[in-house]
Amino acid sequence: MANRMPRRRESSPLRRPPTRDGTRRHAARGSAALAAVTAAFCVAAAAADGGAADAQALLTHYKCYICHADREAKAGPAYVDVAASLRDRKDAVSVLARTIRRGMRSGGPWHMPPHPEVSAAEARVMARYIMSLRD
Repeated sequence: MANRMPRRRESSPLRRPPTRDGTRRHAARGSAALAAVTAAFCVAAAAADGGAADAQALLTHYKCYICHADREAKAGPAYVDVAASLRDRKDAVSVLARTIRRGMRSGGPWHMPPHPEVSAAEARVMARYIMSLRD
């Protein structure tokens, strides 16, 4: 029997060699995950911040201004009228954000169609802006 050396295990490009203390650290995976979480947090924080310019940009992007306006009624009610009707409710922003996403049927010939493409965070930004309007 020939004297054979133990076969050395080939390292995979995905596996990092052990560190001096013998542990394997997955720094690349950890930092990528941390970057993804940080980016998601920053996007959510920016959406939650919801300045008036951001809200108006969202209302324009989703074409809400076709049927609504800030101060005048069109096919849909003016945003100041919507805010006035919900002003005394504590959950007005939540109700309005839910209405934006789910839509609303009323007694007239027109109804507000659902907008599932609007994220919950974007709907809250729009709802906060609408509730900030005063007559």
